[in-house]
Amino acid sequence: MNIRRFFGKNAREALAQVKQALGEDAIIVANRSVNGGTEIMAMLETDIENSGGKQSAETNHDARSLLEFVNGKEPAPRMMAPQPVAAPAPAPAEEAVLKDHAIMDLFKQHSEQQEQAYQVATQTLEEKMLTMMQEMRHMRSNFETQMSAMTWQHHLQHSPAKSKVLSTLLSASFSAALSRQIAEKMPQHIDVQKAPMWAKEVISRNLHTLDDEDALLDKGGVYALVGPTGVGKTTTTAKLAARYVMKHGTQNLGLITTDSYRIGGYEQLRIYGKILGVMVHAVKDEEDLKIALNELKGKHMILIDTVGVSQRDQAVTEQLSMLSRAETPIQKLLCLNATSTGETLTDVMRSYKKHDIAGCIVTKLDEAAAIGNVLDVLIRERMRLFYTTSGQRVPEDIEVANKHALVERVLTPHQASLPYQYLDEELPLVISSMMQAQGEQQHV
Repeated sequence: MNIRRFFGKNAREALAQVKQALGEDAIIVANRSVNGGTEIMAMLETDIENSGGKQSAETNHDARSLLEFVNGKEPAPRMMAPQPVAAPAPAPAEEAVLKDHAIMDLFKQHSEQQEQAYQVATQTLEEKMLTMMQEMRHMRSNFETQMSAMTWQHHLQHSPAKSKVLSTLLSASFSAALSRQIAEKMPQHIDVQKAPMWAKEVISRNLHTLDDEDALLDKGGVYALVGPTGVGKTTTTAKLAARYVMKHGTQNLGLITTDSYRIGGYEQLRIYGKILGVMVHAVKDEEDLKIALNELKGKHMILIDTVGVSQRDQAVTEQLSMLSRAETPIQKLLCLNATSTGETLTDVMRSYKKHDIAGCIVTKLDEAAAIGNVLDVLIRERMRLFYTTSGQRVPEDIEVANKHALVERVLTPHQASLPYQYLDEELPLVISSMMQAQGEQQHV
């Protein structure tokens, strides 16, 4: 017998398929509910006759025509035989679809594996290329350093005067960059005996200092002393206040402090102000600063002592921005510690310089064995030097910057600095190492 299987979302849809395929004379063999719909097994009556007409009366009675089943004249049909009907084998078209799906799954899996392998290979290639580029840069830097060292060795062997200048500047704690620049510009006709004097003239010509203190004190204005912690801003503020009082008295001087964080910061300046006969205004924020400046707007000179923070602290930007937003123009003077290394001073200068620094004050000059580091930073950054301080006494230990005295001090050899002076035969190796270090920093 040719039994056919039909499936629909519900019984009505399945019966419609049976009617369309076999007609109204179709015999319903069985029906059941399956996942997602209804399954009906049906066949033609002629198929039964062709099978030899050997079906029993009970079987013929159970078979129902499609027309009778749809019209509801008889109850729902049941299976003709108790044996389970085996699931029909997939049609050739269905087998082809299954094969296509399997092929697609294999192709997809293979594509994913190829994509992963490509990503791994690409990442590995990029890492190798990056490593190769770094090695090439390092080789180039080493090659340039060696060539430069050979060139300098040649120059120094044939120019003892340049060797003398270079050795003197490096021993005085000037940077390798500035020392090389000065030595390279040295004229050929300068002999060894006159070389130090020539170097002093060059440094003095490039070191900018305050031209006239009287003009500054007479002009007046608002000045804020800024800088890292421990550089001596509070003491320096008191020294400047004392210099002004000695010239113009106390009536036209105002003192402000923003140092509300350090224990005793306000008290220290208040004691100095009490000695000078000047009231000190303490401010915490921008609004307090505005009120204080408004109360002191009739003063000829106002000095502001600021809280000290690390040059890498975000509070530097916040504090300097507060000073810049004030309605009254405030000139900022950066305090530099002469005992700090050149790298630290350069870091401090670059952190503060972007906030419109008017000039600098070098503090603790008496504690520094060599001052080439601080003069080097001032020259390279083209910053004007207003004052230098060298002690705790108020107002004695502050002076207007004297460039000639500073240059004379920095280039006069002392017994204590002899261990740090370089021999002529050591200079090419020293320069080579310094240039290599600077080259690596530029490529980082």
